Amino acid sequence: MEEQSQKRAVLTVSVITAFLTAFLGSSVNVALPSIEKEFQINAVSLAWISSSYLLATASFLLPFGRISDLIGRKKTFQIGLIFFSFFSFLCGFAPNIQSLIVLRILQGLGSAMIFATSNAIITSVFPQGERGRAMGLAVTGVYFGLTIGPLLGGILTHNIGWRTLFFLNLPIGFLLSYITYTKLPSEWADAKGEKFDFLGSLIYIAGLVLLLLGFSKIQTHFGKIFIILSAILFFLFMIIENKIEQPVLNTALFRKNLTFAFSNLAALINYSATFAVSFLLSLYLQYIKGLSAQSAGFVLAIQPVVQATFSSFAGKLSDRIEPRYVATFGMFLTSLGLFALSFISFNTNLFYIFFSQILLGLGFAFFSSPNTNAIMSSVDKRFLGTASAIVGTMRLIGQTLSLGIVTLFFSLYLGGTQITSTLYPEFLNITQILFIGFAVICSLGMIASLARGNIN
Repeated sequence: MEEQSQKRAVLTVSVITAFLTAFLGSSVNVALPSIEKEFQINAVSLAWISSSYLLATASFLLPFGRISDLIGRKKTFQIGLIFFSFFSFLCGFAPNIQSLIVLRILQGLGSAMIFATSNAIITSVFPQGERGRAMGLAVTGVYFGLTIGPLLGGILTHNIGWRTLFFLNLPIGFLLSYITYTKLPSEWADAKGEKFDFLGSLIYIAGLVLLLLGFSKIQTHFGKIFIILSAILFFLFMIIENKIEQPVLNTALFRKNLTFAFSNLAALINYSATFAVSFLLSLYLQYIKGLSAQSAGFVLAIQPVVQATFSSFAGKLSDRIEPRYVATFGMFLTSLGLFALSFISFNTNLFYIFFSQILLGLGFAFFSSPNTNAIMSSVDKRFLGTASAIVGTMRLIGQTLSLGIVTLFFSLYLGGTQITSTLYPEFLNITQILFIGFAVICSLGMIASLARGNIN
């Protein structure tokens, strides 16, 4: 009975936390044009509102994943909730774009702790055979947040202002932290007593920051230098990790576990090809189609509604059918949806956008939870925190690269100016090219998805 109670508590906290983090991300996307008007910033600075948060989260995920294996996943998760909620609240008071970006970075540290532990806690509590369904429900929480985010975000931004979006997270986050403390009696620290790899963690963080910054500024000399430096640091990182006894990243997880390696590669490719979709569509609907933030939010809600509807089913399916087949089917549908969006124009009917979003929603639903189920079921318990962190790192690196690609194209073809009506044709042309490129990338990801092998 106690075991069932703990399972319910873990599911409740995991689903609501997944909702909270997804809600903020999707609602902020709808609010970007309003933030741009208030701060009078260009398109590149606008993209950094999202990129800075993702960069911080991605950089610290792996170290926090390892820390959670050492000190406890419940404790790390709870601290992350407090960090995320508090700095989200402060974002609502940001007086300028610089302070908003700094606060988003600090908020990203909290997200890193949450993402590094959520899947690990689910895997610790639910055995194989029940795990896919549990992860499917957590993913449903994500997609429900993505559904409500554009709707409520659009309404609040239109009627009250974008700052309200950040204020909402404080009471929910602290409530979740209280539930975690009182309702989850167990602590999970399967690597307790082992040492933390400080040197490897510092080199990893520096290398990842330089890589993602360099990619976002690839058109400049500094961008190219950053990428070269990151390559040197990652080479040094791999040498260190292979020599020490208790590394922050156990490279054997990739070298000796094909399911783990190819599943993570598939996740990286999938998120690289899809995360910028809502960003681009939000701008397209408001700039090209002339919709308000509120109306754009209703249109953007279609995709996550479909995701939320089918995610639990896809998770259950991956408990019975090999996850690689379910996830590959999801990537196929996603590729079709991206390819369909490459044909949008000034005169595109909104029903065409609806159809494309339905395809994407189905694709994301059938990929996400089966892929995560495959990853988490393929590792030993003492690496669950690390594995959960790597899952999140692949997702967030992919998301950052996705926005980095958009930022690169905006920098090259729109320059450092605001997107005005005279630039709409150029903006639309860039958007079409990006969707074609993303469709090709996602199609290639199907190869990695199929190559992972079986887990059942």
